[in-house]
Amino acid sequence: MTADPTPEQWRNRMVEVLRRPGVVGAEFLSPRVERALRMVPRHLFIPEADLPQAYDPFSPVMTKRDEEQVVVSSVSAPQIQAMMLAQADLGPGDHVLEVGSGGYNAALIAEVIGPQGEVTTVDIDPDITDRARTLLDANGYERVRVVTADAAHGVEEGAPYDAIIVTAGAWDIPPAWVAQLVEGGRLVVPLRVRDLTRSIAFVRSGEVLESTSALVCGFVSMRGEDDHQQTPLRLSDTGEIVLVFDDEAPTDPRLLDHALRTPRVELWTGVRVAPQEPIDGLQLYLATTLPGFCVMRVDPALDTGLVAPNSHRFSMAAVEGGDFAYLVTRRTGTWVEYGVHGLGPMAGAFAEQVARRIREWDRDRRGGPGPRIQVYPVSTPIDRLNADRVITKRHTHIAFSWPTP
Repeated sequence: MTADPTPEQWRNRMVEVLRRPGVVGAEFLSPRVERALRMVPRHLFIPEADLPQAYDPFSPVMTKRDEEQVVVSSVSAPQIQAMMLAQADLGPGDHVLEVGSGGYNAALIAEVIGPQGEVTTVDIDPDITDRARTLLDANGYERVRVVTADAAHGVEEGAPYDAIIVTAGAWDIPPAWVAQLVEGGRLVVPLRVRDLTRSIAFVRSGEVLESTSALVCGFVSMRGEDDHQQTPLRLSDTGEIVLVFDDEAPTDPRLLDHALRTPRVELWTGVRVAPQEPIDGLQLYLATTLPGFCVMRVDPALDTGLVAPNSHRFSMAAVEGGDFAYLVTRRTGTWVEYGVHGLGPMAGAFAEQVARRIREWDRDRRGGPGPRIQVYPVSTPIDRLNADRVITKRHTHIAFSWPTP
């Protein structure tokens, strides 16, 4: 690259990075998506950013914060946008709904589907839709329909859609998204299950959604009618340890009142991974097979050493009755080994149960395909669902079926 590269050179460099083997989603990148990424001037849709920031393949750009300085809107990293567009398998002439507006992603969609296609983008925040409208018009994308509304209801005006791409973290899938898809239509959504977010591509088959891919991602959460608050459970009097439940919080959290008064059990599984090896499969396997899966967070300012996580912000954990356990790692030469710490009256047995799941993943799942994920209306009787694990949300049952080892 020259000492003073042009925006076009920045775009081409960005695309070359996104095409590299090992980049998440690179295997899905189609010529249509690649062409759009090379054409649309991303920097003109992010006036807050300079050229290096705008074209950093792996960094989002924050565009709005609330009164408490929490990010409520951003332009996603190019890698995430390219990945989701590829997952959606868009074609010329498609009608597409984008949930969550910004302008740039809608422009990419418009380029992929061509002049015979139709793009509708919707957001609940009028500041965001006003910004999207202004930026789209200024850059030649006047034909994109911009709607200010709660996306939980979809947008009837442009329905039915060949594809719906959700660019905000969703805890559930509203019925309108399924109803407004054509049969065989694609829904790509960053779906949060037990505090893990995956960009899942679904295909509609009647009232059921069938997954075709699930890739790691992170997004600002949706706002509006389908907003979902997590359930925090503080274990210590000082408030240093918090277990966060995204689904299926304990019905009687008082059972854990005495867990921290018991000796900490520590065991090692013998399961080792390379330092840069992806572990998203292990995360999803534990989240869908362990009872009481949750995330443990520790306030570093209040930390008294009752627990010893590798990260204060995120440790995979699980609860059963009066016991809880969390995952830890240690370096063993050039490898990283997984272990389990447990607390509670039956901590040894529960820690071994968690360790057994880690060994199962290592023996039967590691490096293999992920689970089949199906979404059913919540009215469907659970006993009709042939799945390894069913997680029930407000509108849907999310069914996970792992392939035979």
